[in-house]
Amino acid sequence: MKNRFAIAIDGPAGAGKSTIAKNLSKKLGVIYVDTGAMYRAMALYLIREGVSAEDAAAISEKCASADISIAFEDGVQQVMLNGENVSGLIRTEEVSSMASRSSANADVRARLVVLQRKLASEKSLVMDGRDIGTVVLPGAEVKIYLTASSAVRAKRRYEELLAKGEQCELAQIEADIIERDHRDMTREISPLKQAEDAVLVDTSDMDIEEVTKVLMDLVEEKCG
Repeated sequence: MKNRFAIAIDGPAGAGKSTIAKNLSKKLGVIYVDTGAMYRAMALYLIREGVSAEDAAAISEKCASADISIAFEDGVQQVMLNGENVSGLIRTEEVSSMASRSSANADVRARLVVLQRKLASEKSLVMDGRDIGTVVLPGAEVKIYLTASSAVRAKRRYEELLAKGEQCELAQIEADIIERDHRDMTREISPLKQAEDAVLVDTSDMDIEEVTKVLMDLVEEKCG
């Protein structure tokens, strides 16, 4: 296998990108970079600063003051916001919504893309997000577009929230997912789309291990 390589995994919310990317990185013994967590950390910062998701000028101004970095403890990624570990604070629906909106801001994206590319230039990694193969790492050795039906993704999210003891409605979750898909796919800057050289993998009827095996086979084929 190559001395250093990058695996880019893109796809819509709820497709299982993070879970699969984590599994893949462990099996390959390389770093996992959850870019969505970095955008969520930025969103958390903006929320704390009282910035409106519709106020583009304020987002551009405030994002310059957010210091977001990634640390690894026992092989697990920790997201740091201005020196604070916020890994356990960035998975709420409020943060998700703000992240989807603020990530369309050119200044927010430019700030985070620099860090993401720096990581890829130093070590082998698996990176997931919405524009990794198209914008952040267009030269990645392996590119995968992971997706699933909105109904399947909504059910996964619904069961995840119930397991956490949160009250939610399946229909509303699916409606939110469809709206988020549209927003991510039609935004002006770095819209969500499949890279021309990415392999499409639909996880609707597959479990985690099945998807991981498909991706491992792809990595072996391209990097082995």
